[in-house]
Formats: sequence, structure tokens, C-alpha cells
Amino acid sequence: MSQIFTFWGLSPDGNSVGRTSEVKEEQAEANGCGNPPSVEEKSSQGTPMDMASEVPVCLIENVKGQLKPNQKALEILSAITQPVVVVAIVGLYRTGKSYLMNKLAGKKTGFSVGSTIQSHTKGIWMWCVPHPKKPNHTLVLLDTEGLGDVEKGDGQNDCWIFALAILLSSTFVYNSMGAINQQAMDQLHYVTELTDLISARSSPCNRRVEDSAEFVSFFPDFVWVLRDVTLRLEADGQSLTADEYLENSLKLKQGTSEVDQNYNLPRLCIRKFFPKKKCFVFYPPTEWKKLSELESLCDDELDSDFVQQVEEFCSFIFSSSKAKALPGGIEVNGAQLGILAHTYVDAIMNGSVPCLENAVKTLAESANSIAVQKAADHYNEQMTQQVRFPTDTLQELLDIHAVCENKAIAVFMDHSFKDELWKFQEKLVVTIKERREDFMQLNEVISLSYCQAELEKLSESLRESISRGDFSVPGGHSLYLEARKKVEQGYERVPRKGVKAREVFQDFLKSLITMEESILQSDKALTDGQKAMAAEQAKKEAAEMELDIMRQQQKQQEEAREARLRTVEENMAQIQRKMEMERENLLKEQERMLNHKLKELEKMYQEGAGKQVDDLKIEINQIARKIDAIKKNSSDEVLTMLREILVNVFSSFIKSSLKNC
Repeated sequence: MSQIFTFWGLSPDGNSVGRTSEVKEEQAEANGCGNPPSVEEKSSQGTPMDMASEVPVCLIENVKGQLKPNQKALEILSAITQPVVVVAIVGLYRTGKSYLMNKLAGKKTGFSVGSTIQSHTKGIWMWCVPHPKKPNHTLVLLDTEGLGDVEKGDGQNDCWIFALAILLSSTFVYNSMGAINQQAMDQLHYVTELTDLISARSSPCNRRVEDSAEFVSFFPDFVWVLRDVTLRLEADGQSLTADEYLENSLKLKQGTSEVDQNYNLPRLCIRKFFPKKKCFVFYPPTEWKKLSELESLCDDELDSDFVQQVEEFCSFIFSSSKAKALPGGIEVNGAQLGILAHTYVDAIMNGSVPCLENAVKTLAESANSIAVQKAADHYNEQMTQQVRFPTDTLQELLDIHAVCENKAIAVFMDHSFKDELWKFQEKLVVTIKERREDFMQLNEVISLSYCQAELEKLSESLRESISRGDFSVPGGHSLYLEARKKVEQGYERVPRKGVKAREVFQDFLKSLITMEESILQSDKALTDGQKAMAAEQAKKEAAEMELDIMRQQQKQQEEAREARLRTVEENMAQIQRKMEMERENLLKEQERMLNHKLKELEKMYQEGAGKQVDDLKIEINQIARKIDAIKKNSSDEVLTMLREILVNVFSSFIKSSLKNC
């Protein structure tokens, strides 16, 4: 298939000028990297998100080949709780990457654009802006230092920058000059080294190929931008779109020679690793003499085709770039992106290979701890808002608790993931159980205080009568009982006395026993027999009240036991729903991988590829087996284990409570 290309040529002095140059101005050291963006100085006041929308900041410093996360950037990310759409751009130095990123940010300046032949950008720079098309999302733009800088002379460092851009982004933009020829593929050799730079699992199989077979499940979409090209794309007299051109450029050669293998390897990696591929072709923006002024030129001073192409590129990125996600479709927010960056850089600097599985575990530990706190705080807020102390009964409090607990568990489910062995689920159960006990104790304390205060007011006249000796007369015991009855009737009419109402009244009666016996014995109107009968009646009433309180306590214990069972059942139900959802997401992810590889297999058959077909068949069979295992997997055994854990939590709590009694 023949293709015809016309490229911009040479400047009058014979040097190649068909390129858009990129340079950073000298940057303030305060931002952490060698070169800050050329943005007007603005007030440092405001929230981290305000600052993030105003100025790019270095995310990963690169000083003398040593990579290090920049604390200021991590603080900015930590304040972003929205899902993030992460677009990273990578390419050779002096190829105009920063100009495109400024366009995506909707700014003329930010990531600085220059015209010299030196590359001053070091590390990976970040700019966080509100997403222009997706509400409640933040667009994170990552501009990387130019690859292949001869002054740096460290190819391995370039490889790590390339790998980090892939690991952190949801859309990976590769920016290059001119057509996709063998030279362009040779310059993209970093993609062939990813099997040595990135690991999907902490204990991968012996063969790197088997580990890299999972790359497509978490790699970003791949966008190849060709700069400063005047293309006339044709194949057998038919015009080609940019995407068709990319597809054609990635075709494999038949043959097994070393030359053929070297030709096929980068193409094969791009096809296998990236789930989606897109191509954009940009014409030169203006005449070569004005390239140094590119960021200050207005659109009407630029080539109209170039302006249109940039608009189409930005529109595609805004509409098609998805939120950064972990395996299983778990969307990543700004704070979590910062943890990922820190984890990956630490691995590199410790001489390890960045591993997705390890990074996810680290992220899960942090996210799940936060999820427990969020859920517990939500429970506290809801209980504080809904409970009117003191509650008439314990059941009233427990009913409100059940509603608030269910909502709290839902909050935890929404914010947690990869909770292996339900360590954090168990922690949440313990935390809510302790806070429920705190609310129960508070309810008792308020009830106790309220009842005592009400009885104090109601019994004031009774105590005054006793003090005056009003009952130290013949028939005084009868008068005393009438006065006490009035206090009891008044106390019964007091609303919402709470769970301590009976105990408080019992204690009140106990406080009167000595005085009551004295009044009874001194009442000359009563015979000894009547006095004995009255004393016996008093004991009977006291015993009945004691028995009534015991029944109440038994009822409360039963209500508390039922509440614990509801807690277990609600946790089980919500976990089961989450497990089913995660199972469906995992199944969809594996099916997407399978479809991607089946399409690649069909293309390879058409291209007459040999060994590549055999390798791909092995990968397809592995994924098919995983899909079968997921479909057959039952959650019953897992839920049984979880039930035992939750029951043990409450059993331990009850034993501890009994010991403290």
C-alpha cells in the first residue's frame, strides 16, 4: 500500500524548521523543580484548588537523575476529592508539548513555550483545572520533560519518566515530529521496555509476557500527535484518515529475522498494551521565523488548519478521556493520584519496578482508613441530628441507630475497596459499636439527670411536710401515702423521662424507707397488726418494682442482642451487593481485554504473523479461563467467613463488657 506525504522543508539557511519548539523559562526554586511556568505572579491566598487552577507546579522532581515527589503538588492533589481525568504528554524535547497542554488548560501561558534548542523542563509538571465538559471532575494535565535530551545523557531516566506518565494517566499523548516512519518508531523504543519497567502483579509469572498481558487492563488510551506535517495521505489512490494512517503504520511484517522482529516489536507493544488508539495530524502553525512567538500569537495569526486541528484535538480529549481508574473500574481522586505518584517514585528510587498491585494495596490502606473515618463521622452526625434525648425506650434509640448504621455502612462501601480479609469492615463495626454504646450511655445519663431533677421538683412539698412533722400525728401514715401517691402520679405525667425513669423512682422510694417506717411506727391511730400489714405491703411493692426493673433490663438486653444481629445482617447484605458489583466490573474488564485481544488476533491472521499469533492465543486462553472462574465463583463461602468474623467481634465485646462489670 503506497502512501504519499508532503512535509515542510528547510529554512533559508538549510536547517530543518518544520517543528514546533518547546522550552521552559528559568523557574523559581520555590516550586521544587528547576524551571517554573511562565505565568503571572498571583496571590498565594486561597484554597489549594484555587492555586491549582492558577499555576502549574512540579509533581515529580528530577534532579541529577534522582526522582522525588514534590510536597507542594501532593498537597494540592490531597485537596481534590473529585475523580480526576489525567492527561499526560510525552515526546522528544523541543517538539511543542507544552503548547498543547496550555490549550487543554484553556490558557495561552502556563506550561512555558520557547524556541531555543535546549530543554529546561525537568521532571513531570502538573496543572489541575476544572474539567470543561465533565461536572464534578478535575482535569489533571501532566507535562513531562523532553525525551532524548543529549545534555542529560541518561536514557534510563527517560524510561522512568515515560513509564510514570503511563502509570499516572488515563490518556497518554505521544507527541512527535513528522510522519510515522521507522525513525519515529525507533524514537518510541521506550514502549518496548515497559515489560522491564512496569509490573502488573507483585509476584508475576516467570515470563514477562504473561505479566504484560494484563497491561491493557490498566494502561491509558494512546493518542499519537504528529506535529508540523503537511500530509496528503493516500493509499492506492484513496485518502486515509489520521486513524487509518496510524492503523496502517502499526501493521506487522511477515518474517522471523532479527530485522523483522525489531521492526515489529514497538508496533506490537502499542497494539497489545493500549486499549484504545487515536491519531491527530497537525500542520505547521506558522512560518518558522514566528515559532519563537507561538504562545503570544492570536489564532488569526496562525494557520487556520492548525487552529482547527488543535480545536479538534482538545475537543476529543475533553469528551473522550475517561477518569483515571484502578482495575475493577475504581475511579481515582486527586488525593489518591498523589499516593500513586509517591508509591511509584519510591519504588523506582528503591531500585524496584513500579507494581500496580502493590500500589493498589498501598492506596487501599489509605482509602479504607479514610472510609472508616468518613462512615463513623457520618454515623455520629446522623445520630446527633436524629436522636432526641432522652428517648422513651431503648428500642427507640436502637431503631434510629439501625438507620444511621445502615447509612454509615453505605458510606464505607462507597469509599472503600480491596478490603482484604475485611480488616477495615471489622474496624468499622467495632467503631460504630463503641459509638452506639457511647450514645446509649449518654441517653442513660441524660435520662437519669432529667428524672432526678423532675422528682426533686415534684417531691419538694412532700419533703417540706416531712420536715415540718405534718405526718407525726395520728393518721399521719395515711396522709404520707396520699402525699407520696401525688408525687408518683405527677412523675408518671412527666413526658419522655427515658430509660432510667423506673430506676430513678425506685431510688427515690428507697431514700424514703427509713422515714416511712418512722412515720408508720409513730402513727398511734394504727394497731400493731395494721402496722405489720402496711410494712408487708411496702415490701411487696418494692419487690414488684424490683422485678419490673429486672424485666425491663432483660427486655433491653434482648433489644440490644437483636440490634447486634441486625448489624451483622446489614453488613452482610451490603457486602454481598458490593461483591456482586465488583464481580460484574471484573467480568466486564476481563471481557474488554478478551475482545481487544481477539481483534488483535484477527488482524494478525490477516497480516500473516506467526509467533505473535501463538503468544496471543495463549493470552486469550488465560483470559477465557479467568472469565469462567469469575462466573463460577460463589460468594457463599466468603460470606460465611465474614459472618464468623462479625459474630466474633460482638462476642469479644460482650465478654469484655462482662469483665468490666
